[in-house]
Amino acid sequence: MNTTKSPLNLRRTLNPISAAITLAVAGFAATPVLAEEADTDSNIESITVTATKRSQVIYEVPIAISAFSGDALASQGISDITDVGKFVPNLNITGFSAGHNSSANPFIRGIGLQDHLITTDPGVSVYVDGVYLGRQVGQNWNLQNIERIEVLRGPQGTLYGRNSIGGAININTKQPDEEAITKFSSEVGTRGRVKASVFTNQAITDNLAINFNLGYNRRGGLGEFINLPDAKYDVGENREYYGRFSAKYTVNEDLSFTLTADMNDGEGGTRPYTTLIDELPNGRYYQSGLRNSDVAADRYDNATGTIETSEVSNEADGFSLTADYNITDELGSKLIFSKRSSEYKAGLDDDGTIVALDHFPERGEADQTSVELQFNGYVGDVDFVTGLYWFEEEGSNRQDAAEASFNGGPTKLELDQKTTSKAVFLNVGYDWTDELRVTGGIRYTEDEKEASANVFDPVGTVYSERDWDEFSWELAANYTFDNGLNWYGTIQTGYQSGQYPARPYFLIGQFFAEGGFDNLDQAAAAVQANNDFLASDNISAINYETGFKGQLTPDFSMSVAFFNTEYEDLPYQVNTATDSGFDTNNLIVEQTSRGIEFESTYSVTDNFTLHTSFGFMDVDVDEQNGIKPVAPLTPDLTASISPSYEFTLENGALITSRMDISYRDEMYGEPTSDARRMTEIESRTTVNFDIKYAPAGADWDISLYGRNIFDERYEDARLNTGDYILVIMSNDASEFGLRYSSTF
Repeated sequence: MNTTKSPLNLRRTLNPISAAITLAVAGFAATPVLAEEADTDSNIESITVTATKRSQVIYEVPIAISAFSGDALASQGISDITDVGKFVPNLNITGFSAGHNSSANPFIRGIGLQDHLITTDPGVSVYVDGVYLGRQVGQNWNLQNIERIEVLRGPQGTLYGRNSIGGAININTKQPDEEAITKFSSEVGTRGRVKASVFTNQAITDNLAINFNLGYNRRGGLGEFINLPDAKYDVGENREYYGRFSAKYTVNEDLSFTLTADMNDGEGGTRPYTTLIDELPNGRYYQSGLRNSDVAADRYDNATGTIETSEVSNEADGFSLTADYNITDELGSKLIFSKRSSEYKAGLDDDGTIVALDHFPERGEADQTSVELQFNGYVGDVDFVTGLYWFEEEGSNRQDAAEASFNGGPTKLELDQKTTSKAVFLNVGYDWTDELRVTGGIRYTEDEKEASANVFDPVGTVYSERDWDEFSWELAANYTFDNGLNWYGTIQTGYQSGQYPARPYFLIGQFFAEGGFDNLDQAAAAVQANNDFLASDNISAINYETGFKGQLTPDFSMSVAFFNTEYEDLPYQVNTATDSGFDTNNLIVEQTSRGIEFESTYSVTDNFTLHTSFGFMDVDVDEQNGIKPVAPLTPDLTASISPSYEFTLENGALITSRMDISYRDEMYGEPTSDARRMTEIESRTTVNFDIKYAPAGADWDISLYGRNIFDERYEDARLNTGDYILVIMSNDASEFGLRYSSTF
């Protein structure tokens, strides 16, 4: 396809997936991304994104998006994807999964997933260079080679497909090009921080360019395993090696191939958590004689006597091949093929004491393959993107009865699932006038899951197979006023296939309840026939949204969004310590999320810039059997403010300083809000700062940084099992240090 088209045609023909993301950046633009068409009269750079799989200026995209420049993530205090959740309205990212330090559980507008087992699917999808990541544990993306991170809020079912009913997070890495550059960065700080990475990009020939990134990251712990003197790591300690290689071969101006491979390898101590016993005097722990005094006095220490639950590990690797081909001047195509594998070890000792009562060492693995074929182009004033998608994942989780125990006796969990997803999609845009643009899209998805579970040997393995299918669609319009302000209105739907329960220990109770069987095969068949492993139905969402965005003056840009999203057949996870085991079942609800989101960038002076974000949300959940559930891990209010100031010294050196303040309101750790508010998580405010010194004409800079400088200690999750309250703390804590960067 001809790459010298006019800006209008170029906008339509560039690859569509990136376009939707650009939009989000426009409002937030906490760290602006360079625009291809900068307004010379403006003090704020416009941003180009591709979240809608077509390249657009962020102000023109009819969805709510936030974006972060990869080069400035460190100065904002963002060291991993969890930190991104501090600065986007109505986004909260926690780490929970089996006490692992590498997991990320994003919740957008009240939609997310607390769990990680293979039979569960997230409500917020994560993509890396167009490749969907089916699992989050074991895929801890280090943010050292990132071009941009984009957060799309609201259902993205048409272009991003399944598991995007809350939104999508896109991580875009730096692509190989002709620029010869090498960057080195390192950090040394408190809490045992040692971090170093090198990135290089080189043109090998006129047709071949490569880049690679290698790094190491270590952070010390927050507490000790007081009853395990031989523990390899402290509580919350972690270390990771990572690498990524990418090569781009340009055959000619119409055809190119990009091959990318990556890996990471991490180990550490279980994240900090504690167990509350006295609060539930009728619970099993209290009745057995345990008290809060038996748990570690400092909740960042751990009193377990089980060495297997003191250490976590994760490994992941994968590759992708992307082919871009301009078929004609009006039609382009793109093929993305990827294979990925991940595995982890983790686990919690739920009683939190030296007593061998409830401890669950766990391991899991997953392999996925995906293929996406896109066609995009234009006919007159109409542009389009269409394609086919195929995804397959196989994975398992294991808790070995020889290591795991429940109520002092052996327990087991064997989960396996194979998922196959196929989809076809089409999105069309039409420039009705120079000011008015309308778009529409549709996607058809078929999902098939084959699952099995064994939680009780007398019952044996219970199997189930289910199919789901759904049409997702969207309609949108945006209008640009003479002053540059852009109005948009969107109706969009999302879809997620049904899910099997994560820890189906109810199967044991069902087995004993049925009774009267001649053999175990009959019992297992009856269990399966009566509850079909209890797979839920399709989860569907419809979002009504309108908003304004744009650059109102040369010094001020903003975006504001108003939304109302309705969800049907949404599964909430309910965790209960039953007589049979630690059961996790699905509570099916209908939920309505409504709210407002605001983001702005204000260039107060040539030297002083202020970035802000604010989100308010009201979530209403229909009653279930007279009980009013709540959306878990969803604060009503989210906000951030980030002032930055730069000035030049007499010797020409540049000083750049910034502060980033984040607020997350109180929330509940699980769907139930009991009268005593035992699952309530308190609000928190964290503050980061960064002061950078860059000598005039030098190729290096040095920064003094502080993260969570007031040492705000906060909780990530709370679960009331009926026997005890499990409290998972954040692995965040104050850190101060120096960062050195050089470019050559």
